[in-house]
Amino acid sequence: MRFSPEILRIDVETQIRSIAAAIQSQVHEILRRRGAVVAVSGGIDSATCAALCTAALGKDRVLALFLPERDSSTTSLELAKQLAESLDIPCITEPVGEILQAAGCYARQDEAIKMALPEYESGWKFKITLPSLFSGDRLNVPRLTVLTNSGEVLTRRMPAHAYLQLVAATNFKQRVRTMVAYYHADRLNYAVCGTPNRLEYDQGFFVKGGDGLADFKPIAHLYKTQVYAVAGALGVPREIVRRTPTTETYSLPQTQEEFYFALPYEKLDLCLYGLNHNVPAAEVALAIDQPAENVERVYRDIETKRRTTLPLHLHSLLKEPVPELESQKSSLVQRGAKG
Repeated sequence: MRFSPEILRIDVETQIRSIAAAIQSQVHEILRRRGAVVAVSGGIDSATCAALCTAALGKDRVLALFLPERDSSTTSLELAKQLAESLDIPCITEPVGEILQAAGCYARQDEAIKMALPEYESGWKFKITLPSLFSGDRLNVPRLTVLTNSGEVLTRRMPAHAYLQLVAATNFKQRVRTMVAYYHADRLNYAVCGTPNRLEYDQGFFVKGGDGLADFKPIAHLYKTQVYAVAGALGVPREIVRRTPTTETYSLPQTQEEFYFALPYEKLDLCLYGLNHNVPAAEVALAIDQPAENVERVYRDIETKRRTTLPLHLHSLLKEPVPELESQKSSLVQRGAKG
């Protein structure tokens, strides 16, 4: 059988039933919680998770949280509200800008940007981008793009120390949002739903202690292409399904491809599947209409990201295990799996 995009096709209805059953078991039997909190961003992944939780737990046991800040787009908030209305689930808007301001997030952002662009003024819009994986063997050197108040676009390479500080500062956003999500989960006796798809989970596209922290992650086994299929079957609003995946991190509009993956998700899904199943690069290349050398380059990038982001997946390290607790945890998970 020739390798093609059809390899990612799934029985959507069966998948939805399976995920819903897992959510019920995990939330009620393992986590011992009444419902789920989902931070809804207006993107496809959080929308799909909210719809799956609603199907599994009921519309009165799912809380949608909207967590905008200074750099968030109004479109994202509008789409998030549209989703909650379509699912008929409770929702709360919790602006987190004041918390971020108090924590120094924005001041630290500005300081990092000025390391690369001294003439930068607070309030100018900005984003970080990476070159495409198909642009040849290249250094993963991040570039800062800034839009001045007069409409001029400036682009600079970011020194490593400036890039690291900017990312560290913007990571406040994900961590504060998670803190607020757990506040609502604690007061309602709910579990926090994580929203990464397989690409994000595999490639470490999350913040440790931020959006990487959750009680359960129902779509981490689904390729992004499959998430879209599930979303369509669940009736997620078309405006969300048609929207290009964004980061919702910086003030200039920015796709996930520009910021991290350096490749459209449709092609990266197939490359990831091909690498996972030992498919030769030449076969994948035919499916995505690229030279085999480009697929080989993607394979190398996937493996590099896995190695460098593996610590994000680790739990707190212990000098030695506490066997009594490990035994109880294992028993709890097994009981929950049996339902």
